[in-house]
Amino acid sequence: MMSQVTSFGSSPVKNLNASAVGVRLRNVALPVEHGGWGLALEPVALGLCVAPGVPGLFLGVATVAAFLTRHPLKIVAGDRRRGRRFPRTPVAERFALAYAAVALVSFVLAVVNAPLVFLLPLALAAPFAAVQLVYDAKGRSRELLPELSGATAMASVAAAIALAGGLRLAPALALWALLAAARVVPSILYVRARLRMNHGQPPAISSSLVTHAAGVALAFALAWAGIAPALAVVAALLLLARAAYALSRLCTPLTAKQVGFSEIGFGALNVLLLALGYALRP
Repeated sequence: MMSQVTSFGSSPVKNLNASAVGVRLRNVALPVEHGGWGLALEPVALGLCVAPGVPGLFLGVATVAAFLTRHPLKIVAGDRRRGRRFPRTPVAERFALAYAAVALVSFVLAVVNAPLVFLLPLALAAPFAAVQLVYDAKGRSRELLPELSGATAMASVAAAIALAGGLRLAPALALWALLAAARVVPSILYVRARLRMNHGQPPAISSSLVTHAAGVALAFALAWAGIAPALAVVAALLLLARAAYALSRLCTPLTAKQVGFSEIGFGALNVLLLALGYALRP
């Protein structure tokens, strides 16, 4: 949705360890939301599978590094809102700077080595990313709007990597549309509905199923127009079927962990089917 070497002063390891007394580095350095990993890695994997290349690899590294930057940056922003500095604050600042440095260097290498058309989907996705960043700064990143906006922005990376690898513009943008509208947006609504069921709350089943159905319709339209593979329709139908079953009374209760791991599996299957479909297109 990403080996970095960064120095902070004369001895980065010593400084980091000194600042990390009593701080669990993993909690500061890595996001705790497992779903976020899928949203970051699926576009990278899909783009590289459809149009592999060195520029796309650089862009993939930049994407993962940017994704990793968000977590320590949220910690720093939260601590500043509280007007306090905790032992974790300087550690989070250093991790954020390290990740951001890797993201910047990798992105520059992608720009130097790829046709600049790959910047188009990233530019189009910038407003969505901005919405997520604004909500992050306010400590409201778990609300629906920033989640949908951030996921839509992250999905654009698939198109950017594909363009960097030489795919034509229309199929590349179709890749973004398929990933955003047929996978991540309906899946976020599905997961929210499924978790509400777990807590005995009324789930928004209709919005999840309607968005999945819209994703199927989009996949069919793009395939009919010849800019997306027919397997995209199969992938969207499978996602619709899993949502319809999991949100029905036929489904046995699912824990949050089970939902998360199943989404990783369905995300991988979606990437596989789309990549195979693009590879088999004439």
